[in-house]
Amino acid sequence: MSDLKLVVFDVDGTLIDSQGLIMAAMTLGFETQGLAAPAREDVLPLVGLSLEIIMPRLASAQSPAVHAELVDGYKNAFMELRKRGTPQDDMPLFDGALAAVSGLHAQPETLLGIATGKSRRGLDKVLQAYDMERYFFTQQVADHHPSKPHPSMLSACLADTGVSADQAVMIGDTSFDMDMAKAAGFKAIGVSWGYHDRNELAAADIVIDRFTDLENALEELWR
Repeated sequence: MSDLKLVVFDVDGTLIDSQGLIMAAMTLGFETQGLAAPAREDVLPLVGLSLEIIMPRLASAQSPAVHAELVDGYKNAFMELRKRGTPQDDMPLFDGALAAVSGLHAQPETLLGIATGKSRRGLDKVLQAYDMERYFFTQQVADHHPSKPHPSMLSACLADTGVSADQAVMIGDTSFDMDMAKAAGFKAIGVSWGYHDRNELAAADIVIDRFTDLENALEELWR
């Protein structure tokens, strides 16, 4: 399997635009605890971290018990809101995402993976909605790993696929993705359309502005 290459995608802010749903669920989760909802500019830079890391940062004056309630409240609100709408409305794919993923999947020497701060349940909903489960050989979620930027998820991707780190690339929209990639020995491609500004993606080997740039970026990294 040494000739194989591995491309691992983040989900929120990379494949799907979920910020509207994230903010609505965050507001409901905080209001359920009688707390004021955090501002968008405080929430979005944290997307990609595990909820257990996010809540203490957003509600630093609260106790660990309240933080745990906020995590559960967010998850429940997120799933309830999902039931009211459609994935295409609540979590649309970014332009070119499906074509890029399916195109890479069609290359016999390339395996695809996911490394996300989502739960298993949350990721399954997204993949099922867009019929994308079949594309990803390895799928790593927050249920079973430390939060990004710890490299645990990417180490698991390598173990699942047998690909060496020097033939692996992480694609994401946040500094957490870039730092995770470097910690695991991966190359890193940042995307400019997500939740972190381009200047926060300084650790990336390449930053792209559209999915149609991805193939050339990968070719450059694998020369």
